[in-house]
Amino acid sequence: MTKNKLSAIARATLLAAAFMSTLAVVPAARASNLDDLLQLYQQSAGRPFSAENGKAFWTTKHTPVAGEPSRSCADCHSANLDNTGKHIRTGKPIKPMAPAVNPERLTDTRKMEKWLLRNCKWVLGRECTAQEKGDVLTFIKNFK
Repeated sequence: MTKNKLSAIARATLLAAAFMSTLAVVPAARASNLDDLLQLYQQSAGRPFSAENGKAFWTTKHTPVAGEPSRSCADCHSANLDNTGKHIRTGKPIKPMAPAVNPERLTDTRKMEKWLLRNCKWVLGRECTAQEKGDVLTFIKNFK
C-alpha cells in the first residue's frame, strides 16, 4: 500500500472515531426540554417509564463499590422531594427536587444530564441506564 492510501485510511478512521465519540452526547444536545429527553431515553429503554419504579430507585440503598457504604438518592435529596436536601459529605443544602416547589427543576436538559451522570456514578458506581434515568425523571416530574 502506498503512503497516500495509508494516510487516507488513517484520516477516515480518525474521522469515524471522532463521529462515534459524539454519539454519547447527542441526546442532551438534541433535547430541548424534559419531554424530549424522556423520548430519547425511551428509545433505549426496555419498557415504559414508571414513577413507581423511579421512586423505588430513588429510595433504595445501592452499594457503589465493594467496601463503600450503601447510599440512595434520598440520602442527599430527601425521600420527600418538597423538602430541602443536604449533601451527606459536604453538608451543602440542596434545593427541593419537586418542580412544584422549585420551578427551576427539570428545565435545563444539560443540567439534568450532568447531574444524572455525576449522581449515578456516586450512588451506583456506574452510569444509570436510560431506563433508570427515565424512571427517576418521571418520578420527579410527577411528584405530588
